[in-house]
Amino acid sequence: MKIGLCGSHRTGKTTLAQAIADKTGLAFLATSTSAVFREYGLDPAKPMDFRTRLWIQQRVLTSATMSWHDAPTDFITDRTPIDFMAYTLSDIQGITEVDFPDLESYLTQCFTVTNQYFNQLVVLQPAIPLVYEAGKAALNKAYIEHLNSVILGLCHDERLFCPVTVIKRAVLALEARVDLVIR
Repeated sequence: MKIGLCGSHRTGKTTLAQAIADKTGLAFLATSTSAVFREYGLDPAKPMDFRTRLWIQQRVLTSATMSWHDAPTDFITDRTPIDFMAYTLSDIQGITEVDFPDLESYLTQCFTVTNQYFNQLVVLQPAIPLVYEAGKAALNKAYIEHLNSVILGLCHDERLFCPVTVIKRAVLALEARVDLVIR
């Protein structure tokens, strides 16, 4: 079983993935997007132009794909290409200049990687209390809700072939979340 947890930042993906790994014996693969940003001298909490966003998200995808490729047969991870696409798409506004063929190529690659490496996705919606951590993305509730909507939309895209479970916002207790995923 290869399970990918999806959701905006600060929804408890890493905590849940670790708890599931502890309970089931699945290998836990932490996907540190912040480390990739730091490696290239970027801060995920700071605004960036779209060309830079697409460039760094490609590096994040490459880093994560290498990790999943080298993983044991069964694993759980705290991020997926669905997340990467959501962050990329969320930077686009009406006036954003986008090289659409480059964006389209990136989105296609993200869906391909998701379909190749995962046989179950689980979406965590915003619900738990927000806690600030240095080097992490901004604690902007509106932005987090926007990302959640984009992620839910991407999980219903016809290019995605693996099943998706959405954990309802009312499910806050870690053990209840673990049980939902394991079932």
